[in-house]
Amino acid sequence: MNRPDLPDRAYAAFLFDMDGTILSSIACAERVWTRWALRHGLDVAAFLPTIHGMRAIETVRSQNLAGVDAEAEAARITAEEMDDVEGIAEIAGVAAFMAALPAGRWAVVTSAPRELATRRIVAAGLPLPPLLVSADDVAQGKPAPDCFLLAASRLGVRASDCLVFEDAPAGIAAAEAAGASVLVITATHAHPLDTPHPGVGDYVKLAPRVDADGRLRLVATGA
Repeated sequence: MNRPDLPDRAYAAFLFDMDGTILSSIACAERVWTRWALRHGLDVAAFLPTIHGMRAIETVRSQNLAGVDAEAEAARITAEEMDDVEGIAEIAGVAAFMAALPAGRWAVVTSAPRELATRRIVAAGLPLPPLLVSADDVAQGKPAPDCFLLAASRLGVRASDCLVFEDAPAGIAAAEAAGASVLVITATHAHPLDTPHPGVGDYVKLAPRVDADGRLRLVATGA
């Protein structure tokens, strides 16, 4: 990453997706979902790209499988994911980046259930965030904007005054629908993502800056 094309404004808060944005759990998630897809006779190669950024229950429902209890299947998948955290790792530079943020000005906003999110964050060696909005907290998951609107509300700010760090199309769409700005984290992308938003590979050459009024900016460093 050379000097990135960063948003040139200050924000009230930063909101981070989890999987693919502050940590990578792709390997373990795809192991679990591959087993599920095979049990249901799905084309694994075609199915796996659809799992990222969405709640498990919505991924199951999207397959329109006859006779399948989506809630029960989602619960089973989550239980398997709780048992498989091998290979989970932080996105480069994110721990130092988050450590430099004021506690009341950021949150993690994930499509994972709270218990699974907590397990993955700990497995990645990252500290638990001051605010975690999970799949358990909203009726509609990404790409609906509910999760980002809720996180902003709990931080006491407007979603339109937040910068969302995302990696997946569903999460980007949710942030757009909430009126937030978006920075795409591309560390786990195998192919370029078609998006108008700026993107960076990781956090190694990024740092937050706190303005005198407490608002947050992104700056590029020489690291």
